[in-house]
Amino acid sequence: MLTLNYRYRLYPDATQQQRLIEWMEICRMTYNYGLREIKDWCNSRKCLVDRCSLDKEYILAADAKFPDQITQLNNLPKAKKEFPLLKEVPAQVLQQTIKQLHTAWKYFTKRGFGFPRFKKYGQFKSLLFPQFKTNPVTGYHLKLPKIGAIPINLHRPIPSGFTVKQVRMILKADKWYACVTIQCDVNLPEPMPHGHPIGVDIGIEKFLATSEGVIVKPPKFFAQMQSKLQLLQRRLSRKKKRSKNYEKARIKVAKLHHHIDNTRKDFHFKQAHALCDAGEMVFMEDLDYRITAKGFLGKQMLDGGFGQFRTITKYVCFKRGKFFGLVDARGTSQTCPECGAKVKKDLRQRVHQCTSCGYTTDRDVASAQVIRNRGRHLISTAGLAGKETACADDLPGAGFPQSRQESKPLLGVTRKLKK
Repeated sequence: MLTLNYRYRLYPDATQQQRLIEWMEICRMTYNYGLREIKDWCNSRKCLVDRCSLDKEYILAADAKFPDQITQLNNLPKAKKEFPLLKEVPAQVLQQTIKQLHTAWKYFTKRGFGFPRFKKYGQFKSLLFPQFKTNPVTGYHLKLPKIGAIPINLHRPIPSGFTVKQVRMILKADKWYACVTIQCDVNLPEPMPHGHPIGVDIGIEKFLATSEGVIVKPPKFFAQMQSKLQLLQRRLSRKKKRSKNYEKARIKVAKLHHHIDNTRKDFHFKQAHALCDAGEMVFMEDLDYRITAKGFLGKQMLDGGFGQFRTITKYVCFKRGKFFGLVDARGTSQTCPECGAKVKKDLRQRVHQCTSCGYTTDRDVASAQVIRNRGRHLISTAGLAGKETACADDLPGAGFPQSRQESKPLLGVTRKLKK
């Protein structure tokens, strides 16, 4: 089963926007009410059996069951009778809100930390429509229940053979988007290792350096807009909360953040396609960038968006039939790519100079070459590690060679054995 997500820009009118915002607020209150039930049940089980707290205590029946997902979903029809406001939202949208709450609860119980929090005013920014009888995307409109047709910028059509499974409405700043999930009953194999390999090293001083010697400087999207963002946030802090001027200033700040996010993501996609154009196999380091983002260079790490870039590169490689692999990141900057000797360097040394073989190159390029060599060793078979094989482009039935390693005859004539 192949599942894809297509995101389109929507242009609802003023009435539709107001209705969608009201639905988000109703879903937010539903989410908070369900979370309140869970917290009350947990607090009522905190004290010991023979004593109570001197401050306060939640008293519930001893046989009261935990308000699980099925219980709260079954209570929705009863709640609609007491609160008629819930009838304005489609039933399945409210059900997905409860399911979203219990997904967060299961994630908390699995990890042991990260208790779900209450959603404040304006923090609920999406609505999920999980099921449609017919295709909701017709022409240049998106048809939703209880709201009608919304104009949509269908910049790429839905491929034939795919069916629309669900639609998520997303509000970013003052712009509306629709994330359409489509599925097709096909099984695509993962791309197999083939062709020319490329190692990619990611860093702060250089956004990326490849084993081919290509170096891309970091664009620093957030740093360029930081002064303007600081000005807008200062103006926002002086406004009275919930006022009209506060809302206008808040939208300006959100627009700038959205612009920075779009610019960074566009840059990541372009660099990912450039890597796929340069080779058939792409190797990167297996690092947890969340840990490195907590250091004193956290702002620079988050500005680069290295985790997002690695995810986008993996998606682009799968889409274009390229092989993507992760290698061990330990010691990539302290190893010579030519002889494999250990060359200790601190962060100030930006040139790799091997004392064993005399190989000299840029530090980041050398790290990318080590990543490429480890990727080769990772995919090579036993007994053939380190060897390069030529493509059998002259054999019958062999198509166009996808590798740059094409076989070449010796002087154009095959030598004959002497008798």
